[in-house]
Amino acid sequence: MSTDPVRILATLSGGVDSAVAAARVVEAGHEVTGIHLDLGLARIAGSDDQGAGRDVDDARRVADALGIPFEVWDLSEEFERTIVAGFLAGYQEGVTPNPCVVCNRRIKFEAVLTRGGYRGFGAVSTGHYARLEPRGERQGFRVELHRAADLAKDQSYVLAALGREWLARAVFPLAEASKGEVRAEAAARGLRVHERRDSLDVCFIPDGDTAGFLRRTLGENPGEIVDEDGRVVGEHRGAYAFTVGQRKGLRLPRPAADGEPRYVLEVHPESNTVVVGPEALLFVSTLHGAGVVWLADDVPAGEPTPCHVQVRAHGTPEPAHVTVVGDRMLVELERPMRKVAQGQALVVYAGTRVLGQATASRAPIG
Repeated sequence: MSTDPVRILATLSGGVDSAVAAARVVEAGHEVTGIHLDLGLARIAGSDDQGAGRDVDDARRVADALGIPFEVWDLSEEFERTIVAGFLAGYQEGVTPNPCVVCNRRIKFEAVLTRGGYRGFGAVSTGHYARLEPRGERQGFRVELHRAADLAKDQSYVLAALGREWLARAVFPLAEASKGEVRAEAAARGLRVHERRDSLDVCFIPDGDTAGFLRRTLGENPGEIVDEDGRVVGEHRGAYAFTVGQRKGLRLPRPAADGEPRYVLEVHPESNTVVVGPEALLFVSTLHGAGVVWLADDVPAGEPTPCHVQVRAHGTPEPAHVTVVGDRMLVELERPMRKVAQGQALVVYAGTRVLGQATASRAPIG
C-alpha cells in the first residue's frame, strides 16, 4: 500500500474481513469512505431481506466505529444483468460459469472504481486475501498479484481476471494476515462483526442448491442421459443442472455393465443431452482456455513456460507448462487430471505469483 495519502473507497460487506481491511487503511492515514454494495440478493434468491438488512446495519456500525463516512450503493440492476443473467445463460449453453470471478471484476472493482473515479477516489480497499507487489519504476501503478500468506484463505484465484488496470487501483490490507489474526484484531478494535460467519461462494443461492435455483428460474427441460457410446441410460429434467465430473444426482435406473460408478463426461445443450461414462474417461493431459488475461509482461508469449495451474478456487495447483497465443491458452499437464468444465477459470502461477488466467474452453489453439 502506498505511504502517501490516497482517497480510498472501503467496501464493507458487513463481515469481519472487510471491516479489518477498512480499519487498516484508515489507520494508515488515507481518506476513506465506507460503502456497502446493495446487490438485491434477497429478491434474486426469493427470500426475505433479514440477512441483507443485517449486512447493511453491521457495515454502518463498522463505519461509525472507524469514524468514516458511509454510503450504500445500489448496484442491484447491474448485478442481476451482468452476473445473474450471465450465470443462467452459461448453464443454458452447457457452461459451468464462475460468478465470483466475474463479479469481482465487473462489480466489486470495475463498477465501483468507475463510479468512484468520477468523485476523485483513486483506489478500492477490500477484505480479499491476496498480495500485490510493486513492479518496475512506477511503484503505484505496475503490480504483480501473489498468493496471500494464509494459503487456506488465499483468493488470488478469483482476482486474476481483474487485469493490470483494476489491480493497479486495488488495496488488499489482509495480504499477510491469517483468518484467526483478523478475527482477533476485530475483537481488539471493538468491531462487533468479529464473530460473523464467512460468506457463501454463490451469494445469490444462499441454500447452496444450484440445481434447484436453475430449475426454479429456467424451468424443467427433460432430456436423455446417454453413455459414451450413445446408448440411452436415463433421463434428466434439465441438462443445465449437470456439470462435468458430477457423480451424484444422476438417478440412473440401472448400474453400468462393469458395476462401476458413472460420471458426467459432457453436456450438450444443443441436443439437451448429458453424456456419462467411467471415471477413467474424465482424465486429460491438456487444458484449453479462451479470453486470456495475462499479468506477466516479462513472460514470453508463444513459448511453453513452467507453471502450476489451478482450476478451482480452493483446488490443488498442478505442475504444467503454459503457452499463450493471442487470447488463447494451452496448458500441458505433467500428469493427467480430471476434465475441467467449460466456463471455469484456469489460473497459472509461478511460485506465489499469478501469471494470468483464462476461461476453460473446448476449442484448442490454432
